[in-house]
Amino acid sequence: MTITADYIASNEVWMMMDKGKPIAFGALSRIEEGYELGHLWVLPEYIGKGIGRRLFEHILERCKILNIHTLRIYADPNARTFYEKMGAKTVGEHHSDLLGDDRVLPIMEIEL
Repeated sequence: MTITADYIASNEVWMMMDKGKPIAFGALSRIEEGYELGHLWVLPEYIGKGIGRRLFEHILERCKILNIHTLRIYADPNARTFYEKMGAKTVGEHHSDLLGDDRVLPIMEIEL
């Protein structure tokens, strides 16, 4: 889950700041099937203050400008409710290995 300079150069990436401190970032990535929300992270102390919503809405507006009709999200299970509130629907599951444990991520999509 490291964000490299190559990743930033190859994708659309946004960061939100508070008094010069990075507090959230998001990324829009092109994948084989279309586009995905590459990242959306908010520092824990800023969760619940509308930061994630504003960043996600910005990304959705960018999708509309790019004529993207469906955005795929491999959601952190703890963020599932947030994405549902934003209009995303669960369309499947993705199993990944996290330090030897099977981690199940909901695959979600939002139609634009």
